[in-house]
Amino acid sequence: MYVVKSPLSDADLKTVSKALQGALVDLVDLSLVAKQVHWNVVGPRFRSVHLQLDEVVDVARTHSDTVAERASALGVSPDGRAATVAAGSGISAVAGGWVKDADAVGALVAALGAVITRMRERVASTGDADPVTQDIFIGITADLEKHHWMFQAESV
Repeated sequence: MYVVKSPLSDADLKTVSKALQGALVDLVDLSLVAKQVHWNVVGPRFRSVHLQLDEVVDVARTHSDTVAERASALGVSPDGRAATVAAGSGISAVAGGWVKDADAVGALVAALGAVITRMRERVASTGDADPVTQDIFIGITADLEKHHWMFQAESV
């Protein structure tokens, strides 16, 4: 049921809603993974990695809200429930317990890489269907790639 009527055609709305929902799931999971690692990171670079992880959490949370609100604006009910996120995320699970700073960096490089790959697919799939949503995905991808670069630079 659509409460809000979308200006998009049904076919375009289907494409865009799938992309928005996938992005929401990935961004929510990215924020959770980064926060989990943030709470458990240890090692000589603890402080810098700890703070860098919170930057990723903030970016992921901000963008997840933007994505969810875009879906709502198009008449699509966003679903960020834990079970939905767990079932649909493209991020591999992180181990529990303490995480050495180098392993924390590696985990975030992998998590960001997974989300960026899927986000670039969404950029491509939404170009014709809805350039407004595509523009949102382009901005998100740019922010995530910046953090990906910074974490990669930590592991040199």
